[in-house]
Amino acid sequence: MNPAAINAVDTPELAEIRQAVRSLCETFPDDYWRQVDRERKYPTEFVTALTEAGFLAALIPEEYGGSGLKLRAAAVILEEVQAAGGNGSACHAQMYIMNTVLRHGSAEQKARYLPRIASGELRLQAFGVTEPTSGTDTLSLRTTAVRDGDRYIVNGQKIWTSRAEHSDLMLLLARTTPRDQVAKKTEGLSIFLVDMQEAVGNGLTIRPIRTMMNHATTEVFFDQMSVPAANLIGEEGMGFRYILSGMNAERILIAAECVGDAKWFVRKAADYAGERTLFGRPIGQNQGVQFPISRAYVQMRAAELMVREATDVYEGGGNAGAEANMAKMLAADASWAAADTCVQTFGGFGFAEEYDVERKFRETRLYQVAPISTNMILSYVAEHVLGLPRSY
Repeated sequence: MNPAAINAVDTPELAEIRQAVRSLCETFPDDYWRQVDRERKYPTEFVTALTEAGFLAALIPEEYGGSGLKLRAAAVILEEVQAAGGNGSACHAQMYIMNTVLRHGSAEQKARYLPRIASGELRLQAFGVTEPTSGTDTLSLRTTAVRDGDRYIVNGQKIWTSRAEHSDLMLLLARTTPRDQVAKKTEGLSIFLVDMQEAVGNGLTIRPIRTMMNHATTEVFFDQMSVPAANLIGEEGMGFRYILSGMNAERILIAAECVGDAKWFVRKAADYAGERTLFGRPIGQNQGVQFPISRAYVQMRAAELMVREATDVYEGGGNAGAEANMAKMLAADASWAAADTCVQTFGGFGFAEEYDVERKFRETRLYQVAPISTNMILSYVAEHVLGLPRSY
């Protein structure tokens, strides 16, 4: 696979960023990722290196100590992490969570938090939205935040709150007005910035959830947790609209990661097929082996183009909802197809830890489900693109 040909549409700036990320990732070889996966550790060293190189502050404006880059650059960063065999899920949320603070936070909030996030002094990587009873039905969440003087008192529970144990700040969505007291069901939800260092043990409890991949995910419980009113982001009751504005960026960045995964699987499968000899010839000489790898490559390229289309619309200030959703779905499908093909190409060795295929296979499976499931994307396209009746 020729990286130069694949990335021929990169601008000189993007090509430089891509190479810089690739060089950084080379200092974290496969055995590093194998070890953190085996021991269920958080890749602190890798996240620190990305932070110190300025990559996690890519989208933070220069006035707050960031790089002031566009979304396409952030997508390239995360794509390259995945293509190198790493796992950007350890820190990718910081790329899109801080966007809520940047777009809707007060001048004081931005001045207080963004420079410290950019420098790495603070990590903003936990996003408290999903709940056990509501799942993707965000408007039915039950966590409440009740105003009490200059503070809000929070009670409730969140689940699949990844990186909560490794984040200093959490962006929390909670109901501030009962659902039966709002004119529209999208109203009455608010966003808060929670100081987790202060809250843990003082109303906030974090419980790790062991999953099939090393994703550092947790469930969190709020019991009379106090949050200063000054930590309310934007206007009370407007939180759902605020997180919607960041979801398109999230889906585009996750799609870029899936493209990176697909590139890794295709390269891995093609290299192995060219080297592995059975019955006196490389297995890659057989069309039954080479055709699935070729198909996976074609799917990856198509998804890559959709990601670029989505970033163009987003950066142009348009509504990228359809493009972001389609990019996420196509890229997740491409990475999963490439993963399955890679395992099949390796045969029994695909299940052996030392080849890293089974680890990446487990990791990329997540994106058929999160951060939004394929069925939800299809429902979105049916309603908002094709004009069909709302299905839920």
